[in-house]
Amino acid sequence: MTAHTLVEDLKRVYTGNRLEGPMRVYIAPKVLIIDEVGYLPFDSTRATMLLQLVSARYEWRSIILTSNKGFGERGEIFGDAAIATAIVDRLLHHSHIINIRGESHRLWEKRRAGLFSNSYTSPNKNPRQGVGKYSTGQSG
Repeated sequence: MTAHTLVEDLKRVYTGNRLEGPMRVYIAPKVLIIDEVGYLPFDSTRATMLLQLVSARYEWRSIILTSNKGFGERGEIFGDAAIATAIVDRLLHHSHIINIRGESHRLWEKRRAGLFSNSYTSPNKNPRQGVGKYSTGQSG
């Protein structure tokens, strides 16, 4: 699921004081895949809920994150430097980082089909080098 969907779901049940049940749903899977981390920034409440989830899964269950943001932008993503550091610290411990350089595969396919020029999607001369993505996974 997307990071936005995840934290909105947790926020909804948090305001109803029913966080424990849904949190178990996100803790239980052997692998939790959270897509588009950083696409929308987190406020402190949502970042705290994500920290609780990451902490509950830490060293027990795997997490895969995808983002087109770098680790240096974590303060902007999570809105609070201390929470950001705590989340990233837990995610990076025991992690495997895969940094993929290149443009979106969707745009690459469209350009390959002749629908877009090279100048439309990337200022780089090599169309497969552009925005980086990373994912982390904890072995557990």
